[in-house]
Amino acid sequence: MADREGDPVSTRIAPSADVDECAQIGDGSSVWHLAQVRENAVLGKNCIVGRGAYVGTGVQIGDNCKIQNYALVYEPASLEDGVFIGPAVVLTNDYFPRAVNPDGTPKSAHDWEPIGVTLKEGCSLGARSTCVAPVTVGRWATVAAGAVVVKDVPDFALVAGVPARFLKWVGKAGVPLLAVGDGEFKCPQTGEMYIETDGRLRPADETQEEN
Repeated sequence: MADREGDPVSTRIAPSADVDECAQIGDGSSVWHLAQVRENAVLGKNCIVGRGAYVGTGVQIGDNCKIQNYALVYEPASLEDGVFIGPAVVLTNDYFPRAVNPDGTPKSAHDWEPIGVTLKEGCSLGARSTCVAPVTVGRWATVAAGAVVVKDVPDFALVAGVPARFLKWVGKAGVPLLAVGDGEFKCPQTGEMYIETDGRLRPADETQEEN
């Protein structure tokens, strides 16, 4: 972990950030004011942890991820490369939360088993959305602002609402795709083609490689 003096080839950690000495922060990453990164958390290269954000114990974060201000990433969440987490997003880790046991005694770390949220490559979570563990948000999927995700989100899906429901397909650029044929979709921004099969969407070049 780089020191807080600002090594230009390594990491940038704001003086008011709380980064545990056992956390691993990749080169080019930034942890901003009042953020907390707990012990054994791993951040990849070129990540951003915004003001007041929380990264829990042992959370695994890939390269080029952005965790915006006041987002709460509770352990044992796992983020692949290129994930975007908007402001005040919450990744939960307890499906049946209680402060006390049935006998009224306070719960300790030994009284429950954390369960994590998995975020696949390139997906985005809009501001103040919540993912209720255990769920997986697929590759390049988008969760709209304020949505509550209670079931897995397919690759390239846009979901919204409480609970979150499928609205349409989006491409890697994040914009809605245009239907151009039977099960065929095109990104209006990049021109990339996608194929829908059995309710799943994949880039056309991936489908061709399998054939």
